[in-house]
Amino acid sequence: MADEKLTFTLDCGDGRGGDVVIKLRPDLAPGHVARITELAKEGFYDGVVFHRVIPGFMAQGGDPTGTGMSGSDKPNLPQEFNDLKHSRGVCSMARTQDPNSANSQFFICLDDASFLDRQYTAWGEVESGMDHVDALPKGEPPANPGTITKATVS
Repeated sequence: MADEKLTFTLDCGDGRGGDVVIKLRPDLAPGHVARITELAKEGFYDGVVFHRVIPGFMAQGGDPTGTGMSGSDKPNLPQEFNDLKHSRGVCSMARTQDPNSANSQFFICLDDASFLDRQYTAWGEVESGMDHVDALPKGEPPANPGTITKATVS
């Protein structure tokens, strides 16, 4: 299992993007990787938008309503803070003020966000397709948000 490589692929090919391939890090955040995997296999992320994209900071998605106010019907996750630095391409779970409130929303760092280190659970790193993340429409929410057409784990 240690040599097995898991990837979370976001097909953002709604005419504006392409595949974003994320290396999952179960060694750092096993519960969060299990949740991402479970939701992807259930098709939860298919059709979900990036509802919050802040230049120089991050792109956030994973809310089925597209508002940033919702998540899956699964229980919230206990935090798994770790030593992975929130640098460009790092993927982490969004949460409320409660550190144990991560559910389905996640974000991809567009730049250094070291002020989030050990306060949010980092669970992956973009291996390819960061240019597609950079190209997502900006805003909170964007007027015409980028969409995850299909999310898969392999």
